[in-house]
Amino acid sequence: MTAPRLPTELHPPRMDALARLPVFLALEGKRAVVAGGNAQAAWKAELLSAAGANVEVFAASAADELVGLAQSPTRGAVTIHRRRVTADDFAGAAVAVGAFENDGDAAQFAATARARGVPVNVIDKPAFCDFAFGAIVNRSPLVIGISTGGAAPAFGMAVRAKIEAMIPRGFARWAEAARQWRGTLFATGLSYPRRRRFWQIFARYAATHPDREPCQSNFDGFLAETTGEAARDEHGSVTLVGAGPGDPELLTLRAVRALQSADIILLDDLVAPDILDFARREAKKMLVGKTGHGPSCRQEEINALMVTLATAGKRVVRLKGGDPMIFGRATEEIAACRVAGIPVEVVPGISAAQGAASRLGVSLTHREGVRRLQYVTGHASDGRLPADIDWKSIADPGATTIVYMPVKTYAAFAAAAIAAGLDAAMPAVAVINATRPDETVIAATLKDLPHRLAAEPVPGPAVVMIGRVFARAASADTASAPSASRAAG
Repeated sequence: MTAPRLPTELHPPRMDALARLPVFLALEGKRAVVAGGNAQAAWKAELLSAAGANVEVFAASAADELVGLAQSPTRGAVTIHRRRVTADDFAGAAVAVGAFENDGDAAQFAATARARGVPVNVIDKPAFCDFAFGAIVNRSPLVIGISTGGAAPAFGMAVRAKIEAMIPRGFARWAEAARQWRGTLFATGLSYPRRRRFWQIFARYAATHPDREPCQSNFDGFLAETTGEAARDEHGSVTLVGAGPGDPELLTLRAVRALQSADIILLDDLVAPDILDFARREAKKMLVGKTGHGPSCRQEEINALMVTLATAGKRVVRLKGGDPMIFGRATEEIAACRVAGIPVEVVPGISAAQGAASRLGVSLTHREGVRRLQYVTGHASDGRLPADIDWKSIADPGATTIVYMPVKTYAAFAAAAIAAGLDAAMPAVAVINATRPDETVIAATLKDLPHRLAAEPVPGPAVVMIGRVFARAASADTASAPSASRAAG
């Protein structure tokens, strides 16, 4: 009998170190000082003007680009003073930008600006910079800034090009609509969680209809959907979400939306930590671990916790490794919610078997003789091999069999399968930590795999896959899967 375990609040690791803090300055109507009159200075002056700053340029001579900008500024006024900048010119400035070839001039400019409390940027001289501009994707008021900390500006530009291709220009209209509607939405008196839900509905629609012009009927429709959900979900809700086998990029879009709207996330030990990077930072994370043959929270306690939290009005996400509908106790959790009258939704995930097969480059079925796929649990509630396995089906050479939670009982499983008539030389592959950086593949035969598992124990969630389709994976010259570790028998 496994030891009992209480749900515990999970404190995810702190944010990784940042090379730069991305801060978006409000410069409308503020002074910005630019020293230098070349084309680079003109470009920075244009950026500052576009942000609404009143730009004062100090330069003995000004490039044509700069003169043209002063005559027709992007937004904020651009004034050219045909002289060198002095200490008094920094008074009241919000930012200062310098374009200097000489490090001595750059150092003096930076020191003077800082002495007046003005943050400074010297173009292409990171050592004298308090801030950097970075590459910009402009869908204003949606603005995306990209920085490499000065290490690789060309790489930042390449990333910008990728994002430019991904972000429709119509997003600018929707971002402006959001700015205009924010006050109107607040005036409706909706609670903060409901306002957040409105913006989630807004974002989902805008992402799929970027070229449409936002209109009042859109606002009314989003509001109606929000208030309709509020009437249905006044006691909160529960969403069972499949986290996939481990690679965060295998999360579905619906799973990401659920994680970003959750108030509380109840997760298992087998969920890869990186998955939580997609969750709303304010969401409370609780570990309700269920690990084979180790301390586990009792299922009835998890059910009761979900219902209690949802009854209190919380949006609860029950996050499970793989797919929640495959050996994930989903039936019991769905039933508990329905008995309590709690709305419950299921978001499927990529199963461990699918993830493992994709990494091996092996289809789980084949039209020339492997027409059936079966999933089998490796242990019953007592931790032993289930007594009611259909061994005739397991022995079918035309089937692919996936054994979940197999490690402790696989030796008994293999012996029983061979006794039922399955060829002892049938290819078998164990995949531990499928799709994760520490993925390990152990390929052998049905008969030999138990010895390999015992000789090469690897911690982590595992599946064993048995069938003809794994013949290549079980051969020593297999070269397809990008696994972290591979052992071929």
